[in-house]
Amino acid sequence: MQQVTRLFDFPYYQLETYPLEESLVTKYNGKWEALSTQQYIDKANALSRGLLRLGVQPNDKIAVISMTNRTEWNIVDIGVLQVGAQNVPIYPTISKEDYEYVLNHSEAIYCFVSCTEVLEKILEISPKLKTVKEVYCFDQLDNCQHWTEVLKMGEDTSNQEEVQARMDAVKPEDLATLIYTSGTTGVPKGVMLSHHNITSNALESSARLPIASGKVKALSFLPLCHVYERMLIYLYQYRGVSINYAESLEAISDNLKEVKPHVMTAVPRLLEKIYDKIIGRGKELTGIKKSLFFWAVEVGLKYEPYGQNGWFYERKLALARKLIFSKWKEGVGGNLELIASGSAALQTRLARIFNAAELGVMEGYGLTETSPVVTVNDMRQGGFRIGTVGKPIGQTEVKIAEDGEILVKGPQVMQGYYKDPEKTAEVIKDGYFHTGDIGEIDKDGFLRITDRKKEMFKTSGGKYVAPQVLENKFKESLFIEQIMVVGEGEKMPAALIQPNFEFLDDWAERKGFDTSDKAKLVTDPKIIARYQEEIDAVNENFAKWEKVKQFRLTPDVWSVEGGHLTPTMKLRRKIVKQKYQGLYEEIYGHPPA
Repeated sequence: MQQVTRLFDFPYYQLETYPLEESLVTKYNGKWEALSTQQYIDKANALSRGLLRLGVQPNDKIAVISMTNRTEWNIVDIGVLQVGAQNVPIYPTISKEDYEYVLNHSEAIYCFVSCTEVLEKILEISPKLKTVKEVYCFDQLDNCQHWTEVLKMGEDTSNQEEVQARMDAVKPEDLATLIYTSGTTGVPKGVMLSHHNITSNALESSARLPIASGKVKALSFLPLCHVYERMLIYLYQYRGVSINYAESLEAISDNLKEVKPHVMTAVPRLLEKIYDKIIGRGKELTGIKKSLFFWAVEVGLKYEPYGQNGWFYERKLALARKLIFSKWKEGVGGNLELIASGSAALQTRLARIFNAAELGVMEGYGLTETSPVVTVNDMRQGGFRIGTVGKPIGQTEVKIAEDGEILVKGPQVMQGYYKDPEKTAEVIKDGYFHTGDIGEIDKDGFLRITDRKKEMFKTSGGKYVAPQVLENKFKESLFIEQIMVVGEGEKMPAALIQPNFEFLDDWAERKGFDTSDKAKLVTDPKIIARYQEEIDAVNENFAKWEKVKQFRLTPDVWSVEGGHLTPTMKLRRKIVKQKYQGLYEEIYGHPPA
């Protein structure tokens, strides 16, 4: 077969090199159902033929909005791309106002949705949608056409030659997708990514994936509308990996045991939750079992790769793996060897403990605008360094600007922001994409991210504070679920904290507190005093001007739905500040600027 240069080449490459009986696997009504590579291609072609009969033209935009990852997403994706149209994936959890903006801004003409929840939002805004002709649903619903209607239109194969002609006309540099960034401020921006942007990223990232092609399973649950998971799905197809879609975030634990995957992706928030749960279970143990458990954790938290800690440590680690960490591995199916972590900064303690447990967490770095991968760690040949995001992938140049900003040049850099040449010109200068992140490259070429350029702030005393560095350290406390450090233009840093209510409630009940009223609980002087101990302990790690001098606990859980977090679990700092304006005022004596 010719080289993979366009996104729809990936399934055909798989058919030729690693044809799978279980290429895409999704659970429907409690039963895992698989499509072979051939069936996947056949359905994608049927969808392409159906789209042609609907009158879809090259460069038309088709939106896809799914609450969960599922096989239908891939079929629609390839079916759309093959006819020279563009797939516009939309985060299902954004507001209906953002749905309206993205659908109108992209000028999508058809929309595929997953379920009632998404459809209801679409129906609510339908009078305001200027270009959408029809909506199709993956689930069987009375008030929406089922997506198989388009497949039925494509059952007649007489226009397959036209599909092939459309495929042949698609060039690697042609636009493949618009991905609207969730953004922490302002309206979403449509990132224009070409076939070459994403295919080159998948092929170069593949070189960092130490798996046996054609022989492994992946569990996928990060949203396919996010370029990180989507690029990896193409990479998996290239390497002959059987892709199994998790039912939901809540079902991951069960799905891991059922699927027994070898590889998966994760965001740091998920790894934090897994770690906290494991530690919680360890605390329930008694006697020698409990002692052994926490001895192993202590060993794991000192982990360094490549035997850097010496032979005696390696002996202890081997014992910890045999007695304790082997059970952790069993808990995630028994086969898991690699977890690719991205989207946000990973705490170094998590990199240490998971690698000590042979769960291969490899942290990488990237952005939607870079398709996404820029750098990634790789356990092989000395390519892994804890506390860094690894070295640049092939064909990628990374340099640090005078002000510390990370600049990227390579085939993965986007074409620009859709309908926004001014914003494009602001971030792409002389061929380099200006990431907005601050970092440094060590003497061996490993990149370390220190903060977001826009999130660093200066106190009234003129000292710079990097909030992410502080926040990551504070989140090591079992009492803290989310934290936002504030203090721009103020005399000292402070913090708004969402307690880890699961852990706090358990602790508080043992101490005799009533945990039913959260507003009362988070203002109780004894609870505040306990949190002050946590704050004081972490403050020891920082300089005088960086220390968090005051904090307030919030009574509610910060969430995507509540607007506190972006769909990729990043803080919406401006909105969090607005929501807790009263608490901010308590700390500083005035509302936020």
